[in-house]
Amino acid sequence: MSKFLLALFVVALTACSVPAVPDVTYFRLPAPAALPHRDAPLSSLPIEVETFRGEGIYAEQALIYATSPQADALRSYHYQLWSDPPSRALQARLADMLRASGISALVTDRLPASTPALRVHGRIVRFERVPGNAGFVAVVSLQMRVDQDQGEPVIEHTYSAQVPATDASIVATVAAFGKAIDQDFAQFYEDLSALGGSHAD
Repeated sequence: MSKFLLALFVVALTACSVPAVPDVTYFRLPAPAALPHRDAPLSSLPIEVETFRGEGIYAEQALIYATSPQADALRSYHYQLWSDPPSRALQARLADMLRASGISALVTDRLPASTPALRVHGRIVRFERVPGNAGFVAVVSLQMRVDQDQGEPVIEHTYSAQVPATDASIVATVAAFGKAIDQDFAQFYEDLSALGGSHAD
């Protein structure tokens, strides 16, 4: 009888044990792809890249995923987070890419409001992991606006890219996010470069 009671006690302890809590993992975006380099600056004006706006769930640090290919319902992971909020990570990534391209003598994330400049504003429209027919897809849609001296916008456009992940892991999805962001920024860079000398001074 004592062995039976001991077995019941072990079973009861096993049933009451609390599942281990997963470790929180922070993900960094991969290094950005280089933009085409300009031999001479596009503009004598400095370029200010402001913090991107992230509204609702896009203001959070957690990775966002869709529950269906239609992406009509979104959820956030509890233990998979971005190392920086996407609004700040996108600002820093774009500023670094523009700076390396030589498009302006000065690309920064902060200028006095009185300083004449081309000011880049971004808003996150979509930034989520979506299930597809053959795995997962990183979907990135960014609304970009460029103002000169706080006047009328010289660029106002939404750029969208979808990049399949190479496998089902979060690491592969993060790599796909990097490629999708870079595709959006490359399209934006083409439009910014197309301004030419019309907004150089």
